[in-house]
Amino acid sequence: MAMRLPSGSSTDEFDVLHEINVTPFIDVMLVLLIIFMVAAPLATVDIGVNLPASTASEQPRPDKPVFVTIKSDATIAIGETIVPRGELSSALDAATNGHKDETIFVRGDKSISYGELMEVMNVLRDTGHLKLALVGLETQAAKQ
Repeated sequence: MAMRLPSGSSTDEFDVLHEINVTPFIDVMLVLLIIFMVAAPLATVDIGVNLPASTASEQPRPDKPVFVTIKSDATIAIGETIVPRGELSSALDAATNGHKDETIFVRGDKSISYGELMEVMNVLRDTGHLKLALVGLETQAAKQ
């Protein structure tokens, strides 16, 4: 059996194609995208954080600021008056004269739990007081 090559310019049929096949490249990129989409949220879970002290400069205070203080024994005070938890919303309305847009300064003892602070902040939010400011001590870097 003999094989015959076509006559004429047969080199055109055997030319090398100079096009890149991008299908494998796209497949690899999609797999990497899925891997990073799954792995990125897992990398930020359960990270231990030791937060530094604030060195922010002191902000100007209003003339009569309203302070909500959470003491170390979990009692709550508005200004100098101790208030039961159940009466916090009515006492806060009386202290702000019903102005819901007034900034409430929240002070918490260092020894209270984060949950106690969040409970008080939730009560403030539920009563419509959305402007909250957390009060802390200035460090030496802020006083320079």
